[in-house]
Amino acid sequence: MTEIDIVILSNAKNEHLTRLTEETIESLLNSEDPGEFKFHIIVVESNQSLKPFQFNNTKTIYPDEQFGFHKFLNIGIKTGNSEYVCLCNNDLIFHKGWASATLGVFQKHPEFDSANPLCDLFEPHKKIDTAKPYIIANKKNIFQGILTGWCIFARRSLFNKIGLLDEQFDFWYADRDYGRTLLKFGLKHVLVPGAIVTHLGNQSHESIDTEKLNELTSEQRIKYERKWGSDATLFQRLKLLAKKIMR
Repeated sequence: MTEIDIVILSNAKNEHLTRLTEETIESLLNSEDPGEFKFHIIVVESNQSLKPFQFNNTKTIYPDEQFGFHKFLNIGIKTGNSEYVCLCNNDLIFHKGWASATLGVFQKHPEFDSANPLCDLFEPHKKIDTAKPYIIANKKNIFQGILTGWCIFARRSLFNKIGLLDEQFDFWYADRDYGRTLLKFGLKHVLVPGAIVTHLGNQSHESIDTEKLNELTSEQRIKYERKWGSDATLFQRLKLLAKKIMR
């Protein structure tokens, strides 16, 4: 039996968001044969008022600190000890066989450390050739849909190589930081077209007030560019500069 730690970030501050997390868990449990896969589901819950409530079939934990996307994922990562770890939003629908397809690729290719499933609602993924067993990320394509942050499947050994996630990234740019880190260490990330997990999209934004949302989104770019520099090409930067001059 294959054991996988499933880390789900949740902020169940109302009935809709609570149900969203529950539906993510239900679809996960229905996605694979329980005789072949054991999902250790770790819900990292931001709503302290729910404590000590436990989502069904999970270990629900309530960090006594301010939310941070990477910070809370790290708490989930450290809670489990399975060979594989899957880092998830709470607005997902897991389709039949997603884990089997991903694991099949990993077993054939021990050089792969990290993977994403395909989302049938995500525009860049609609153009993917689903006949391909996998698509390897590189400097050119990694941020063009090959790496997405809502569901990342990885070997636990990956974090022995890169360390835990950089906790200065609270929300936006967390996936880009992860991708740049993989490239820096020369580690291979792949998209697995045969593994389908639907991301319902931006549902979690409802749980954040407007002022905090701005802090967790647009302001994260400053941190990212301070660490990695701009992802924009020289041509793009000159084009942007020209637009500013013409105003």
